[in-house]
Amino acid sequence: MAETATKIKPPKAKKIPKESSIHGDIRIDNYYWLNDRENQEVIDYLKAENAYTKSKMLHTEDFQKQLFEEMKGRIKENDSSVPYKLNGYWYQTRFEENKGYPIYARKKETLEAPEDILFDCNEMAKEFAFFKLGGISISNDNSLAAYSTDTLSRRQYRIQIKNLKNGLMLPDIIENTTGSIAWANDNKTFFYAKKDEETLRSFKIFRHVLGTDTKDDVEVYYEKDETFNTFVYKSKSKKYIIIGSSSTLSTEYRILDADTPNGEFKIFQERTKDLEYSIAHYKDSFYIITNADGATNFKVCKVSEHATHKSNWEDLISHREAVLVEDIEIFKDYLVVDERENGLNNIRIMSWDGKEDYYLPFESETYNAYIGNNPDFDSGKLRYSYNSLTTPSSVVDYDFKTRKSVVKKEQEVLGGKFNKENYESKRIWATARDGVKVPISLVYRKGIKLNGKNPLLQYAYGSYGHTIDPSFSSIRLSLLDRGFVYAIAHVRGGEYLGRHWYETGKLLTKKNSFTDFIDCSKHMISEGYTSKKQLYAYGGSAGGMLMGAIININAELYNGVISAVPFVDVVTTMLDDSIPLTTGEYDEWGNPNEPEYYEYMKSYSPYDNVEAKGYPNMLVTTGLHDSQVQYWEPAKWVAKLRELKTDSNLLLLHTDMDSGHGGASGRFESLKEVAREYAFLLDLEKR
Repeated sequence: MAETATKIKPPKAKKIPKESSIHGDIRIDNYYWLNDRENQEVIDYLKAENAYTKSKMLHTEDFQKQLFEEMKGRIKENDSSVPYKLNGYWYQTRFEENKGYPIYARKKETLEAPEDILFDCNEMAKEFAFFKLGGISISNDNSLAAYSTDTLSRRQYRIQIKNLKNGLMLPDIIENTTGSIAWANDNKTFFYAKKDEETLRSFKIFRHVLGTDTKDDVEVYYEKDETFNTFVYKSKSKKYIIIGSSSTLSTEYRILDADTPNGEFKIFQERTKDLEYSIAHYKDSFYIITNADGATNFKVCKVSEHATHKSNWEDLISHREAVLVEDIEIFKDYLVVDERENGLNNIRIMSWDGKEDYYLPFESETYNAYIGNNPDFDSGKLRYSYNSLTTPSSVVDYDFKTRKSVVKKEQEVLGGKFNKENYESKRIWATARDGVKVPISLVYRKGIKLNGKNPLLQYAYGSYGHTIDPSFSSIRLSLLDRGFVYAIAHVRGGEYLGRHWYETGKLLTKKNSFTDFIDCSKHMISEGYTSKKQLYAYGGSAGGMLMGAIININAELYNGVISAVPFVDVVTTMLDDSIPLTTGEYDEWGNPNEPEYYEYMKSYSPYDNVEAKGYPNMLVTTGLHDSQVQYWEPAKWVAKLRELKTDSNLLLLHTDMDSGHGGASGRFESLKEVAREYAFLLDLEKR
């Protein structure tokens, strides 16, 4: 008789010790062999883990389906984006009922004109388990669309060209690109970035002329520094083709008049260690966001397009200690600045004549506002988006002259049960162990008692200066309506409180991210929001590393942990420069070829610090084709946890055999992944 689902034993990965040595330190990795996806034994192990996960969650499958339908039922299936106008056409993206992929369309001159469908991704995706449409770039004469597709979830895009007059495909096909395309003004030449086949680093820019063999494409730039990636785009003014090169802490740009695609690119400002800048063109000048001259939180400068060296940059908006400059948008009569102060987004409106300088009014403490899609220089309106933890997302058009806002669209939450007045959000502050105040954004249903008996899901990311803003989620309602409190811990490593918040959560201060998260957990327990028995943690990618670190430090604080596509084998990965992204990560984590960084990295690397002790219930997810965090990191981590952990708590690994870092493709397929995660959490609550 076959073994019943409830009695199936967890897979046990075999141990093949691999010794590595550096700086006089020897590491033994018993599960290194799992890094070969071509090895059938590896595939069999991953499938065995999937079978085990399925068996342990078999009793929740009906509940998962219920959650999926519930979350899907809140989403308007017949939906469309707010149209925007560019170069004589209105562009719009829409979804149709029972279809998982978007349809891209446009109308000439007026919204009443007949619709031309540019791309129906539902048709394009039929043959593939995974499908993603990348960049779409329309030629200046509106007749051609260069577009890119990824059908493996490795972020290696194929570029193709569609004739929009007759719907036919041109023979030009380019493989292994970033997916972005920049057209020159002659409507026949475009530029694109190629990736290194092994590391997937974007390292070369090519020029292609329609109708010519792609093998003859001209390499116009080669980024030799392995810590930099390169990319190419066209300025909003349409005057320049711009090549950018970036590492974590340095940038460099090259510019070329888009009317002369065969010309030579000119360096805007050569790269300098720790100098970051970005550029936008308008009239005869460039506008620059930069940290030059000690502007830690960035400032805005202006320079003539004919003399772009840093020595000529003039301050337009000076550096301020308390205000982080995040973005700018240029219009004919106004400069719009996206700023952040005390963690909160601000949108600043400045007229070029100097007569107006003010901020749009936002009142909540847990909101998210950002500049939207504004491709038209001459527009008299700013498009921006607004939402909060309790308020669905809105697309707003703000009229510069009348100073009035019109909501063009507010996200509809279907199902008839949602009322934003039923939910409460707030921001609280936890005191970290070094005395620093760490903000936490919270949302929950009104009326719950703060008596320490509420389940709470705590989320954070905390790396690369990436800020997790308090945003609305209709999916999250499935937790809130079942009594969960949801918390975003704005730990160091992000930029929620400015650039210093990032600087004090990276390299040799990375552990602040972990201890901040733990101290936020302890604070919410002490304040009665939850208890150790009902506290859950979630993080993905670098946030998955955060999960690995916190359970090595304070496993007893959490009843359950979800770690998605987690970066957990930090030392091994950072010592292997053949792995995608590794060399470009040195500014974030440090270079372990240097003893100081090696020792520090090893002291927190989740995989290296697994020990014989009890761990929380855990669900770990990954994708076989993940190009950002290779599948073998979570696979090895789970294998080592299985070997050493002393508890009887759940430890589940689910590998999506078709997708990569971003998970499943399609509008609703990803909801099945969320349903699995939520079922895992809610099932733990019943125990």
